[in-house]
Amino acid sequence: MKRIFNSPKLMLAGVLAACLSAVLHSTGANSSGLPASVGVVSGAYFNPLQIALLHWYPANLTTQFAVGTRPQWLCFDGANIWVANEDSRNLVKLQASSGQVLGTFPLEKEPFGVIFDGANIWVSNSHSDTVTKFRSSDGTVLGTFSAGGIPTGLAFDGENIWVANLYTNNITKMLASTGEVLGTFPAGGVNPDAILFDGVYIWIGNSATNNVTKMRTDGSIVGIFGVGTFPSALAFDGANIWTANLNSNNVTKLRASDGAVLGTFAVGTAPPGVAFDGKYIWVANAGSNNVMKLDASTGQILGSFAVNASGPNFLAFDGANIWVTNYFSGTVSKL
Repeated sequence: MKRIFNSPKLMLAGVLAACLSAVLHSTGANSSGLPASVGVVSGAYFNPLQIALLHWYPANLTTQFAVGTRPQWLCFDGANIWVANEDSRNLVKLQASSGQVLGTFPLEKEPFGVIFDGANIWVSNSHSDTVTKFRSSDGTVLGTFSAGGIPTGLAFDGENIWVANLYTNNITKMLASTGEVLGTFPAGGVNPDAILFDGVYIWIGNSATNNVTKMRTDGSIVGIFGVGTFPSALAFDGANIWTANLNSNNVTKLRASDGAVLGTFAVGTAPPGVAFDGKYIWVANAGSNNVMKLDASTGQILGSFAVNASGPNFLAFDGANIWVTNYFSGTVSKL
């Protein structure tokens, strides 16, 4: 029989692997490093990036960077934060580690949504009914493509860009490689604003009808589910969809498999943004000028953090920190 451990180094490696497996198992993970119960993003063990950064505090209350006037959505590309500034009519790229501005890229009309497709940044231009594609490495414009009326939220499904068109109550599906429009589909509600891909389905927040639509990638509607008043942002926690309900001061948790409402949880005043960091739900409260951290399983508020700015708006997670755009202050906070 061939010997497996034929050197002291290999024997030590085997012992270390066994120890690591035991540690992960004790914290809710299996031997593959994935959580034992409910999936990739639900583990109870520590975030290695946060450990490396000595991020033992619940939120950074001091770090803030100027970006532009009326910042809306933002996204993370693996190294940088991109911010769409509505009134400045530009897109700003910041280094996530330092907050240094690496580039400012002009747009003709008011940008709103922003998403990363693995190589490029896409921005919705809400007042020109278009989306613009930027190369993320240097900000070169690769194309501007027609969408519907007042495009707002954006999502990426691994191959296609999905655009929520607020005014025309529909969704545009574009091939990410070329910008070719592959289809335009009814949103299932009025004023579709937010949009999200959960790995299988597209979810749409319809802000004027207070519901969300679950859609197949062929554009057919699976279901429409009531939530709070004016759902303005969506987040997926690996099993559930969360909506930030701007006008009812709460968030709704729906089971992604069937749309069942699992809970509605009070937060601060006028919450426009919601995000998931792999363990917790974060909510931006524009009227309270704070960000709240919620237990993803129970909806319990675990913390409330002042951003020391006005109008915290939308949120993004960079693997270690939550970022929030501060609409009236023209800044982003790194928590």
